[in-house]
Amino acid sequence: MAFLSARVERARISASAASAQRTRELRAAGVDIIGLSQGEPDFATPDHVIEAAHRAMRDGQTRYTPVDGTPELKEAIVAKFRRENGLAFKPENISASAGGKQVLYNALMATVDAGDEVIIPAPSWVAYAIMTEFAEGVPVWVRTGPANGFKVTPAQLQEAITPRTKWLMLNSPSNPTGAVYTGDELRELAGVLERHPHVWILADDMYEHIVFDGRPFVSFAQAAPQLADRTLIVNGASKTYAMTGWRLGYGAGPANLVRAMARMQAQCSLNPSSISQAAAVAALNGPQDIVAQRCTEFQLRRDKVLPLLEAIPGLSCTRPDGAFYIYISCAGWIGRRTPNGQELKTDVDVGAYLLESGVAVPEGTGYGLSPYFRVSFATSLDKLVEACRRIDGAARKLE
Repeated sequence: MAFLSARVERARISASAASAQRTRELRAAGVDIIGLSQGEPDFATPDHVIEAAHRAMRDGQTRYTPVDGTPELKEAIVAKFRRENGLAFKPENISASAGGKQVLYNALMATVDAGDEVIIPAPSWVAYAIMTEFAEGVPVWVRTGPANGFKVTPAQLQEAITPRTKWLMLNSPSNPTGAVYTGDELRELAGVLERHPHVWILADDMYEHIVFDGRPFVSFAQAAPQLADRTLIVNGASKTYAMTGWRLGYGAGPANLVRAMARMQAQCSLNPSSISQAAAVAALNGPQDIVAQRCTEFQLRRDKVLPLLEAIPGLSCTRPDGAFYIYISCAGWIGRRTPNGQELKTDVDVGAYLLESGVAVPEGTGYGLSPYFRVSFATSLDKLVEACRRIDGAARKLE
């Protein structure tokens, strides 16, 4: 329509959101579909968090709060960083928003001008590139792969940096690959960044508590304290505490950036929900044993599902070290034909074929690296096993 802005075209729907929506539509029509699209833990929000929200409502905490978080929430976030990461922040370094996505949005809108470049590993969470374009910036994809564990190398980073580079996006554990950077790997990247003081680092730590096989989690801010004055950490309650619907994320970084982000938020949404903030305080300050228990469950699912997927003809998997995703190469399916004679030319075609086979997955195109698709194992083991059976059946029907 003529009255719509060009900006609308840049605000694309993500592959995972589109796949999840299609799943809901098919289910509503009575189709048997197993959805492996969304990164949403299937666990319940902890009881003490729900009780805290109920108390907050009863106590009248239902009004506006400071734009980027209550003093109580900021203190709880400061305490979390000190306790879990050994990082010393003050409340003025903290910004709370309606989810980690809004923290990212605020940061990019506050810093990126037309033509500024944002370095994004390929594959990466779809929002990085979409929001960069929305801010009139330029995504600069750096291709990774199984050979380097889906991680950016120092040489790749050095080659990607230009005078227009504004940000480097680092997500560990990674969505969609489950890659986890070690402290040494982060320090090597920091060595490159020290030579380029105009480049800021966005450390997306959203999956920090979902790390497998006893690996330690290391935030970029821990590995490179010398770059603290240009590092923004993004985190939230969604994945750690199964609070996706509560919409509560937070960022930690230099006070001048945090103030600018609050100005963006003030003209967009004002404060995150007062009830969600009270719930997040309880989550951060309360017992943490459930976090480790749920990580163990995710690892059990990975260990069950991975060999099932690896046994499917034409597919190739890289073992994820964290998060709850497996990024699967379907290169062995490209060029083959489905039972109805359609040639699978791209991973988009593969996604459509799997949907016909009763499994919904987002294709790799949206994450910047093809031909792949992503499987989320944040769902019950029974559903995962059945989904693998259906994918295997689809593979064996290809000609």
